Amino acid sequence: MPQNRRVIVSLLTERQEFQRLQAEDARATAARTGLDVQILWAENDPVAQLQHVSQAVYGPAASRPAAIVVQPAAAAGLEGVARAAVQAGIGWVLLGDRATPLAPLQREFPGKLIASVGTDNDEIGRLQARLFRALLPRGGTMVYVEGPSFGAAAIHRRKLMLEGLVGSPIETVKVLSGDWTADSAERAAGFWLELAARIERPDLVGSQNDEMAVGVRKAIAALHPEWKGIAFTGVDGLPEGGQRMVRQKILTATIITPSPTGPSLEMVARALRGEKVPPFALMTPRVFPALEELKPVKG
Repeated sequence: MPQNRRVIVSLLTERQEFQRLQAEDARATAARTGLDVQILWAENDPVAQLQHVSQAVYGPAASRPAAIVVQPAAAAGLEGVARAAVQAGIGWVLLGDRATPLAPLQREFPGKLIASVGTDNDEIGRLQARLFRALLPRGGTMVYVEGPSFGAAAIHRRKLMLEGLVGSPIETVKVLSGDWTADSAERAAGFWLELAARIERPDLVGSQNDEMAVGVRKAIAALHPEWKGIAFTGVDGLPEGGQRMVRQKILTATIITPSPTGPSLEMVARALRGEKVPPFALMTPRVFPALEELKPVKG
């Protein structure tokens, strides 16, 4: 690995609260560990992300970073540049939720910094299913709001949520897609509410993050102010974000997900000191408030 301290961190979009938190976490950890961090924003564009990461990998040797930390904008597409990075002596840390995509590289290049740090999106999906069941124990209707459909986080959260609802009387009446921002979800919900021929009030809006839940809530308040008592749930649970909104009763519940960027940069710093680092670390989510504290919103 090059003996410099520069680390590139490629994140999704500066317009989203949790992504900004991850950038702040990266900067704070870099300052504490003596790393020089550069944040790059993909703006949810897999092609743009591939381009800016490739520039760092294939650029002049003297300008290459010691490591690249990347949160993929798509479920696939970075495999080739990851291999090139490792071959060029650049550490590669994937902000994902599974170790499997990196396993072949780890076997081929033992001793190199090739690791994955992330939130357990499968567990988030499972927790969402448990949360929805707790709020609608006798069934009801739900609108589900997901992030970009090509992203690994959205795919895994949706898949495990649906598996967790098998056998449940809960009916998903609509799936809306956004880009993790409140504005995107508000637009998607607005189009649905304005263009659908017949819409009945849902009992629950379950969102893959807090910001999109707020966006849908805003659209419903503007177009159907008579709809009362809908439960809105999200994911991320920042202290001044989702947790605060639960206390203010803007959201019924959220799922707290710790930022993975700090642990990923800790990993890079340890590797630069010659220490052995684990190939895979997973951040554990939890429901807020606890499931046993929740009251059903229907029945």
